[in-house]
Amino acid sequence: MNLPNELKYSEEHEWVKQEGDNRVKIGITDFAQDELGDIVFVELPEVGDELEYNSPFGSVESVKTVSELYAPVSGKVVEINSELDESPEKVNESPYDEGWMITVEMKDSSELDRLMDADKYKSLVSE
Repeated sequence: MNLPNELKYSEEHEWVKQEGDNRVKIGITDFAQDELGDIVFVELPEVGDELEYNSPFGSVESVKTVSELYAPVSGKVVEINSELDESPEKVNESPYDEGWMITVEMKDSSELDRLMDADKYKSLVSE
């Protein structure tokens, strides 16, 4: 299982990469994509949508199930990975690079303190 140390992780299996003072890139973890299986569709919010911490912001559909995506931070969506419309399998192939989902301008960067580091997340998923 690939868990980059520079990322933060939510209990709902999203990863967060800080990009500047108040911007973060968000996707789902390697663990999550592996559990879901082959991803066939990704539903993302629109640019400009406001996200609330721990509220659903989209979904991922795999051959096994549909799973909600939960916002690890509050803020405004400033970018979406539109390549996932045509190639949702990028989430399976490259969850931390080509399979990223959205970029958010955070309302409150202290929300990052609620997230786990790689070691804590690894403990969570190996229980």
